[in-house]
Amino acid sequence: MSFEPLSLPAAMQADLEAAYAMPPRAYHGYPHVRAVLQHCQTVAEGPGWRRPREVQLAALYHDAIYDAGRSDNEARSAALARAQIERWLPGAGVDVAQVEALILLTARHGTLAAADLDGDPDAALFLDCDMAILGAPAEVFDAYDRGIAEEYAGHVPGFLFRLNRRRFLKHLLRSPRIFLSDFFHARLDAAARANLRRRLGL
Repeated sequence: MSFEPLSLPAAMQADLEAAYAMPPRAYHGYPHVRAVLQHCQTVAEGPGWRRPREVQLAALYHDAIYDAGRSDNEARSAALARAQIERWLPGAGVDVAQVEALILLTARHGTLAAADLDGDPDAALFLDCDMAILGAPAEVFDAYDRGIAEEYAGHVPGFLFRLNRRRFLKHLLRSPRIFLSDFFHARLDAAARANLRRRLGL
C-alpha cells in the first residue's frame, strides 16, 4: 500500500520545513526526513504498519528540533509534534501519545533491543528506518558521517566528538543486532557492518 495516510495542511507543512531549516544542518535536515519516509514506504510495501499515520508524523517531526550537543532534542521535537498536531489536525483521530513515544525512542538509538519495545513492530521498524543510513552505499554513508561531524563542529570539542563518535560506532558494530526488525536486519545488516568496519579502520 502507499505510505500516504495523511496530507498535511499547507501551513503545517510550511512550519515543519521551516523548523528543519533552523539551524542549518549538514545531515539532520528535511532531506533526511524524505529518506526516512522512503524507507517507511518500503516497509508499507513489505511487512506493513499497524499505525501508518502515527509513524508518518513521527518520521516528519523526529528531528524537527536539532541542536548538536544538546540532550533534549528528541523531547523538544516530540513536544513540537504534539503542539502542531493539536493545532492543525484536531479532528484527524491521531494518537498523539504514540507519535510522541516514537520520537522519544529515537534518543535511545544503539541502546535498545527488540525486547525493550513491548512487542511493538511499528517501533522497531520506525527506528530502523531512521538508522537505515548505516547500510547505505559507501559514498552515501560517508556523506552522512561527514555531515554529523560538520553539525557538531563548534558545538563540541573536536577530540571529544571523535572519541564519542568512535565509541558509538564501535558499540553498534559489536551489537548482535544493529537493526531491531527482521526486515531491516535481513536487508541491511551486512552492508552496515561493512560501512562501520571501514569507517573504524577494522
